[in-house]
Amino acid sequence: MTPSLPRLAPGLAFLFDMDGVIIDSNPLHREAWIAFNRRHGLDTTEEMLAAMYGKRNDEIVRNYFGGDLADEEVVARGAAKEALYREMLHGRLEQMLVPGLRDFLEEYRGVPMGVASNAEPENVELIVSEAGLRPFFQAIVDGHQVLHPKPNPEIYLKVAGVLGVAPANCIVFEDSQTGVDAGIAAGMRVVGFRTTHGYLPGTSITVDNFLSGDLRQWLASQQVASG
Repeated sequence: MTPSLPRLAPGLAFLFDMDGVIIDSNPLHREAWIAFNRRHGLDTTEEMLAAMYGKRNDEIVRNYFGGDLADEEVVARGAAKEALYREMLHGRLEQMLVPGLRDFLEEYRGVPMGVASNAEPENVELIVSEAGLRPFFQAIVDGHQVLHPKPNPEIYLKVAGVLGVAPANCIVFEDSQTGVDAGIAAGMRVVGFRTTHGYLPGTSITVDNFLSGDLRQWLASQQVASG
């Protein structure tokens, strides 16, 4: 007989970052930024690429091209880079999903789930819809639906509010320090994924992907916060 899977205490919710958690997209984002910056005569260093993880596009563009760019140009450059990224993503989406994601979502179907991503709305829509993941999520908030992006906790608090779950009972899945800091600032428990960084201070547990048995055991040990 197959042993029963670990259960999750009723009252807990899952909040997922997208890039690096739902889809292992950061290598492709790196490719897209290098190609885009080259069009503008800018050589992209490893330091520049490392600084973009977990950031919203307006922050990345100003970091790369200077803070004196007009707001309209910042938006235009961010949109152009993301259009290039989506073009490069064509035909590669399924193979880029983080290992074990689909089975994990099915396994915990019925748990309140939401997406909280600093990504552009078109990117979130493309990935969630084309991968057929929308039915799993009762709340989806992108970086343009909040005033302050991660590491500010606003986006995670907004998703928790839509789900109707207290922050203390939300479990965040993150791959960047920016996102981890946002989850902690929101008063949530944070699971780190090693898709982008090997070490993420502040996480309760760090795993490679959704195939982790340690992750399921840890989830089964979590209790609902009182009050």
